Amino acid sequence: MSTSPDDLVRAVEATLFAAEQPMTADQISAHLGDADVRAALAELQRHYAERGVHLVERGKRWHFQTAPDLAYLLRREKEEARRLSRAATEVLAIVAYHEPVSRAEIEAIRGVQTAKGTLDVLMEAGWVRVAGRREVPGRPVIYATTPEFLAHFGLSSLKELPGVDELRAAGLLDPVDDEMIGDILGPEPGSGEVEMGHDDDGVASSG
Repeated sequence: MSTSPDDLVRAVEATLFAAEQPMTADQISAHLGDADVRAALAELQRHYAERGVHLVERGKRWHFQTAPDLAYLLRREKEEARRLSRAATEVLAIVAYHEPVSRAEIEAIRGVQTAKGTLDVLMEAGWVRVAGRREVPGRPVIYATTPEFLAHFGLSSLKELPGVDELRAAGLLDPVDDEMIGDILGPEPGSGEVEMGHDDDGVASSG
């Protein structure tokens, strides 16, 4: 596919607007005849940086989203909150910081059994997925987070998950939460479960 740079930018823009799901750069390229779309994506990201919608990359997938300062305009007045139980919050945090991880490994970290329904809730929310099987006897199912998890919490990748020191500095961690993190995450402390479960009931969806 032979196009000028301007035409390619427009083609990438149209492709993303029409896409039903976020797309990787490779998927966009394949849709446009294997064109090199990296420069076009960067140009579009700059173009939309100050507009009402932004072009963002979450988990190596690109999509348009409402500018954060305007999100309130699109929220319904009656918004049903998605709340996680403390157990689901802990499991989500373990998956995010240790993925891919099996149910047995999750239980070993938590120190208690994990109900099957807990993982089902996280998968129905679109935040956790089955990532295959561990190549050990019994071949247990292993779990990982999804691009939807990254998008919901505004993360480009799991490398952006904050650590316990960042939480302390932000005043988001109290002694009870600190102890809970140490028990659950061990040498890999983080804040996903604290920010999401700070009220002990779970997290309300940002909509």
